[in-house]
Amino acid sequence: MPQINLVKKEDVEGLKKLLDTINLFPSEMLDGMIYDYLHNPDTKSVWFTCIEAIEHVAVGFCTKEKLTNETYNLLAIGVSKAHQRKGIASKMIHFIEDHLKAKGSRMLIIETSSVDEFKQARKLYEKLNYTQLAQVKDFWDDNDHKLIFGKKLN
Repeated sequence: MPQINLVKKEDVEGLKKLLDTINLFPSEMLDGMIYDYLHNPDTKSVWFTCIEAIEHVAVGFCTKEKLTNETYNLLAIGVSKAHQRKGIASKMIHFIEDHLKAKGSRMLIIETSSVDEFKQARKLYEKLNYTQLAQVKDFWDDNDHKLIFGKKLN
């Protein structure tokens, strides 16, 4: 049974192995990206993972948007190929929503791409009651627009 938890220091090596198998970001970047979360008790970042049978099968990362009243941005979420289409991404998003609600956060936004490779992700966000709030044309590249989805948590 998969279990979703906040990331702990002992998860880092397992997360690197996971990142080496998915196209989220290079595993070499993880130490720098997660340093503040692991060492700063006042951090506004949240890292979370899904573990099944001692294997890290998903990772997520969000942080508070500066100059906002408790709006968080889900900057990354990835699930191993072998565990996709099993509801793990949905469970991960529900986990972070519940975690942020408990902390008094009021909104979660998710930025994604308009290209076909992200079609399933966009469908998932809509299924989870996220609304497309904005589009920034040609943001990632020509004809690759940034789409911003959001959901009020309270």
